[in-house]
Amino acid sequence: MFGRAHVVPFIAFMAFLMLLQFGGVLIEWKHPAAPWWRQDPAQLVYPIQVIVTGFFLIRYWRYYTFNWSLKWGFIGAIFGAVGIGFWLLPTTLYDHLGFTGETEGILKYLGVAARKEGFDPGIFQNPAAYWSSLVMRFIRAAIIVALVEEIFWRGFMMRFVMDWEGNYWKQPFGRAHWKSYLIVTGLFMVAHAPVDYAGAFVYGSLTYLLCVWSKNLGACVIMHAVANLLMGLYAMAYGKYGLW
Repeated sequence: MFGRAHVVPFIAFMAFLMLLQFGGVLIEWKHPAAPWWRQDPAQLVYPIQVIVTGFFLIRYWRYYTFNWSLKWGFIGAIFGAVGIGFWLLPTTLYDHLGFTGETEGILKYLGVAARKEGFDPGIFQNPAAYWSSLVMRFIRAAIIVALVEEIFWRGFMMRFVMDWEGNYWKQPFGRAHWKSYLIVTGLFMVAHAPVDYAGAFVYGSLTYLLCVWSKNLGACVIMHAVANLLMGLYAMAYGKYGLW
């Protein structure tokens, strides 16, 4: 049951991403006359994703051990700010260096890109719809994603790769080993778009360091929550909707 509790919310979350990726293109219609859910299918899929994934998190909540701590929460917040700073640096340099258009080669894979196309609540003219979309997007990024990914990557996968043929659940949380670092950080990278690989590598490495240092899942969740909150604020402030 512990394994299922750590995996099912992540599977549910990813299922909606797959639905959006493969089903969204079938209904998307970039036209002023199109209804909002066809102009940007993510505006429909993301709220449902939040509700369904949130249901599974609540259902399995008693199986998670966060060990919330003021000390490690504060350190986690610092790690989150530093980690997302590295993630946002390439697109910041894109503007600072005066690039225009799409970059190619190594610059593109380092994330040096405009990042303008993505989730934009500005498609709604109605203020209530706009703010509902924006609030739900921040809930998804700073709460749901932070919980789901850290419960899965740090709570489950770091244990699983250490002993997948045995009783992996006996592996202590935050055990340091090159296998868990390379495999989990690598999988965390490929779970993102190629333009985010560099940022995901640095961020994933910092999260691994925090995990093995603190032995505290709550610190990793707070790190992720702070990072995604700052990323969302940055995306909205500079119109870089492709970041989230």
